[in-house]
Amino acid sequence: MPPPADIVKVAIEWPGAYPKLMEIDQKKPLSAIIKEVCDGWSLANHEYYALQQADNSNLYITEKNRSEIKNGTILRLTISPAQNAQQLHERIQSSSMDAKLEALKNLANLSRDITFAQEFINLDGISLLTQMVESGTDRYQKLQKIMKPCFGDMLSCTLTAFVELMDHGIVSWDTFSVAFIKKIASFVNKSAIDTLILQRSLAILESMVLNSHDLYQKVAQEITIGQLIPHLQGTDQEIQTYTIAVINALFLKAPDERRQVGVESTVDILDCPLTEMANILAQKQLRSIILTHVIRAQRAINNEMAHQLYVLQVLTFNLLEDRMMTKMDPQDQAQRDIIFELRRIAFDAESEPNTSSGSMEKRKSMYTRDYKKLGFINHVNPAMDFTQTPPGMLALDNMLYFAKHHQDAYIRVVLENSSREDKHECPFGRSSIELTKMLCEILKVGELPSETCNDFHPLFFTHDRSFEEFFCICTQLLNKTWKEMRATSEDFNKVMQVVKEQVMRALTTKPSSLDQFKSKLQNLSYTEILKIRQSERMNQEDFKSRPILELKEKIQPEILELIKQQRLNRLVEGTCFRKLNSRRRQDKFWYCRLSPNHKVLHYGDLEESPQGEVPHDSLQDKLPVADIKAVVTGKDCPHMKEKGALKQNKEVLELAFSILYDSNCQLNFIAPDKHEYCIWTDGLNALLGKDMLSDLTRNDLDTLLSMEIKLRLLDLENIQIPDAPPPIPKEPSNYDFVYDCN
Repeated sequence: MPPPADIVKVAIEWPGAYPKLMEIDQKKPLSAIIKEVCDGWSLANHEYYALQQADNSNLYITEKNRSEIKNGTILRLTISPAQNAQQLHERIQSSSMDAKLEALKNLANLSRDITFAQEFINLDGISLLTQMVESGTDRYQKLQKIMKPCFGDMLSCTLTAFVELMDHGIVSWDTFSVAFIKKIASFVNKSAIDTLILQRSLAILESMVLNSHDLYQKVAQEITIGQLIPHLQGTDQEIQTYTIAVINALFLKAPDERRQVGVESTVDILDCPLTEMANILAQKQLRSIILTHVIRAQRAINNEMAHQLYVLQVLTFNLLEDRMMTKMDPQDQAQRDIIFELRRIAFDAESEPNTSSGSMEKRKSMYTRDYKKLGFINHVNPAMDFTQTPPGMLALDNMLYFAKHHQDAYIRVVLENSSREDKHECPFGRSSIELTKMLCEILKVGELPSETCNDFHPLFFTHDRSFEEFFCICTQLLNKTWKEMRATSEDFNKVMQVVKEQVMRALTTKPSSLDQFKSKLQNLSYTEILKIRQSERMNQEDFKSRPILELKEKIQPEILELIKQQRLNRLVEGTCFRKLNSRRRQDKFWYCRLSPNHKVLHYGDLEESPQGEVPHDSLQDKLPVADIKAVVTGKDCPHMKEKGALKQNKEVLELAFSILYDSNCQLNFIAPDKHEYCIWTDGLNALLGKDMLSDLTRNDLDTLLSMEIKLRLLDLENIQIPDAPPPIPKEPSNYDFVYDCN
């Protein structure tokens, strides 16, 4: 007879004693269980004790999390969080350097636990740590030379404990003084500083900026780009990641008036406050340093660095949003002069006609003719073409950049089209406006960066005006594709669709430079696009004849069973999941995998991302598949309802799923990507006997069905498949010919 569900068998350790095996009744109060354990070892004052996980997590057992205790768990009897916090609070103020350092190390380790963190914070522990950071360097200035290693360890442990405590979101970031910010900034500004201290200092600055508007202003006054550049030029990718994260945080929180600064400004970049973000990102120095020391460094770019580069890319493109959403004012002479300049460069009007009434009419007629050649929709007043947002004035900026910086190509494009028949000309003005709008959609200009995406493109870090150069390449591609398609004005939208496909397919290959992007486009001519489309259509071909449909229906269960087995095999291999919270860049992971007999889910926390599979015996927690009641996804997940910030993030929402078991228990997941999300939701639904409904299953089913049908029809090549099956012949007079296979 199986034991009651509320009884859990565990082992409990106590220093200097043999571990005790006992059964815990989950219905009994936790205090009564602790008293029972203390009585077994003759320990008085049971209220001063608590139970703790005996693994690296050191997690205190509370009434809230006690349901996570599983059979076979090893627990440790230890002093209560309140007592532990009180003792450490006293010991970190000790005059003994060794005692102080040991206490700080314990504090840094225990602060990950929210129960302990709450007790330590209640003792005004955060204020104590900030005071130690502010005054510690002064107090031990004389001892630094003889005790430098000890001092560095103390400071790194102090900062680590501070980061862990603040990460629980119990204390507001708005409470910190300017002196503390200056001290943290001074650690970042030092040329020679312990790596761990630098990491923690950069992480603190990033969190300050992201969580408090007032602190953003103070941090921005303390840090300049010149002080951060040396950290980007180093070889430690983690330090580089933290440094770019600080730049991104300041950029993200910068007021619009500070973000939108003219890109032609000549401020001294080394002394420029990070609030002048447009100036910084427009300067060659920072971009080239990131390109040389990060993107093109002789090492692989990890996921976190890729995410920060993606964020920087998105924020850089978002500088274009203001121009993209600005309508042209037809009465603004400065804006109209840009259109005059486009005409002058194209047609080289060296002398201006005189201003007599007759000449004025002649000039208007000439301008109307030239504006028609330039491909504007409104020939009389082309300023009206730029009143739609998006792309607004950004389209005109791109056209002017093309005309000035690629003058020969600009003149060739305009003159080629103006010499064609009216119905075959590719209108440069109209196509530039639509192309700019399309590129903004592809690059998602104006959208906030996702918390999980790491899709950055190296080519956009290779030029100071990468978007404009990108436009110049694409506008020449558009003209080339127009000629290849022999398009007319009625085909305008078709051409734009082909160009969009060409650009997106080229970007998918992750070209490392603009020249490589251009080369990729050369291999994606209109003819090649047609071949790709034809191939994809054949791969996704849906035969409509009745015999094929019947064959499909017959073999579909086999294919679904094959997909199901693949999903379950992937669950047996397991997946590493990242723990997300208010600070995304926290390397905390957990792993989950299915047992080979498909009966139990094994899961547990990890210190770092694993290399390969994690064995079952290293995962402390178990969840029997029989106990799973349901699998929910997206906004129905408990952790999506709890976290407002994550709830607003569409991409995180699309990767979230939860396993519900027992009465109020759940196991919450955020998949690393859409593919893993589909694998796990399909696999879990298969375990529960439900249909696999993900997009991945639909795609796999279509692909495998198509392949299987083609394989079965190989012998029928060049044979017409009838719409109806042949008639069934009459039954034979006897069955003597039947062969017994057994």
